[in-house]
Parts: sequence; C-alpha cells; structure tokens
Amino acid sequence: MTSMTSAVRSADPVRSPVGNTPMVDVSLDVYGTPRRLRLKLESKNPFGSLKDRIAVSLIDHVADRIDKEFGVIESTSGNLGIAMSAECAARGIPFTAVVDLRTSTFFVDRMRGLGAEVRVIDEPDAAGGYLLNRIRYVKEQLELRPGLVWTNQYRSEANPNAHFESTAPELLRQVPGPATVLVPVSTGGTLAGLTRFVEATGTDWHLVGVDVHGSAALGPTSGRRLLSGIGASCPSSFLDPATATVQYVDVAEAVAACLWLSEEAGIGVGGSSGATVAAALRMFRQDPAVEELVCLCPDGADRYRMTIYHADWRIAQGITTAGTGGAVVYRALGESGE
Repeated sequence: MTSMTSAVRSADPVRSPVGNTPMVDVSLDVYGTPRRLRLKLESKNPFGSLKDRIAVSLIDHVADRIDKEFGVIESTSGNLGIAMSAECAARGIPFTAVVDLRTSTFFVDRMRGLGAEVRVIDEPDAAGGYLLNRIRYVKEQLELRPGLVWTNQYRSEANPNAHFESTAPELLRQVPGPATVLVPVSTGGTLAGLTRFVEATGTDWHLVGVDVHGSAALGPTSGRRLLSGIGASCPSSFLDPATATVQYVDVAEAVAACLWLSEEAGIGVGGSSGATVAAALRMFRQDPAVEELVCLCPDGADRYRMTIYHADWRIAQGITTAGTGGAVVYRALGESGE
C-alpha cells in the first residue's frame, strides 16, 4: 500500500519573470518504506506552464526575421499558445495559434484574450490525431503569406536550448546531488535539453522520459490520445529512441495520479504531470531501493477543470477510475489500496 504522509514546499525565491519555479516535496510511505517525491511546478511561471520558457527562446531565435505586419505562427496543443500569445503581445507582434478540437476552451479563450488569432483544425490526420494536419495548415499559411514566420517548436534548436540554458541549471540548484528525473515527452525538447546538459556538465542525473500509449514521440507507431501536452503523432526530431529511457503510462493512470495528488496533497497538476507522477509511483512500487524521484510538472490543474478534473468528461471518455483519495490511484496502478 502507498500512503501520503505530508507535503512540504521548499523555499526558492523568484528572481526573474520566467523560471525559478518552486520544488514541492511529497513524503510517502510505500509498503512501510519512506520515499520522497519531488515535484518541480512549472505552473508557477507567469502564464502557467513550462512553455513560458520555450516561447521566449523560440521568438528570440527568429526575431530578426519577424515582419510585424504578418507576425508568427505556431502549432500548439494549448500551453505554448498561451505563452506565445503573451510574449508576442508584449512585443507588438501578431500571433496565429493553430490548435485542434482537443484543445479546451480554456486555452482558446486565453489565447484570444491575449490577442492571438486562433485557427481550429477539426479533421483528424492519418495517425489518429491532429498534429500532422495542424502542421500542414501552418505550411499552407506560409505559402499564402510569405511574410509569416513559423517558430517551429518541433524542429527549432531554440526548444531544447531553452531547457539547456534555463530549466537544467535551475533544476541543478534545487537538486545538486545524484537524482532520477522524470520528464514528460511531447516534442522531446525538454528531455533533449536536459540530456545535453547532463552530457556537457557531467551532472549525476538519470533522466527518464515519460510518454503515453498511442504516442509516436519515441516509438514507431501512434494512435488515439486524449491528453494534451504529452505524446505526439510523429517521432521527436530531438531524441534518439535507442538511447532514451522511457516509461509509458495510459490515460487512466495519468488521470488517477492527478486526482490522487489533488485530494491527498492539495497539489493540482495537468495531465502530462499526472503521467509523470504515475510513472514515479510505479517505479517506487517496483523497486524498494528507489528512495527519491524528481518529476518535472509542466502545468497545473487550472486548465483542466472541465476535462481531467470533471467526472462527466472522465465518464464520456470511458475513464472509470472515479473515486476518492488513494483508491483512485491504487486502482489505476494495479494495487488494491487495502
């Protein structure tokens, strides 16, 4: 049985508008053995996610090519769109966000509220998702509007560089010793940036990518995915699957971990974070020698109130892990909870 005993926030003063996000420590008792789950909460960035870091880097990377009449365009599942909308608004640059039907009204309304033009793709692609068609639309717009610039989070080196230069050094200040760090994978930029940092500095971290079943980010096949912000319909251009350590989770595991963490510790996280926490709990259960795990949590619960945290949505999606407290995560992770 896994039980929660306490949650304590460690001090980490904010020194800049983006970054310097806090680490929250959660103490666990797993089958009588004390464990510690460390959560780096990127929801504390100004616009609520890890993507705040990437938006600045992506726009800086193409700044000398931006025409303020046409601006920039990007495909996004939500968080990057909000961060890009805010950053472009601050710089007086028009921004077009290309989203799809899975993007919640929270993201769409927030982007539009920040001045972005939002285009919704409603036709699924051959991989069963929308990403490939979102990218196709972006390329069509580039042909129609030659002055438009695509920041291209999927291939721009500004993506992993943001984590090499910002996320990794900051995390090292918080976790200076040997550590296992779990990182959710979408474009693969975060894991790639941290991997390059480890290789360049010799930092004693074991990095574990966390992906969802149905994602092609680190594998050859793709399928239907429900969670935004994790997984992809095409392989990551930043990562080599042969060298990456990966933990796969399913939607029920990720959702259950979100509910469990909210109910037991009062910490609200999004689906990609939930997937990472679910993978960590599984690793604790499988290996008694693992005493501490670090999870990078890209965003918070605020943007998933009508999906992950809403019982009607879970039922509509066939996620039947509804319940209270630890029973939810125990069932999803294959434990009795008794």
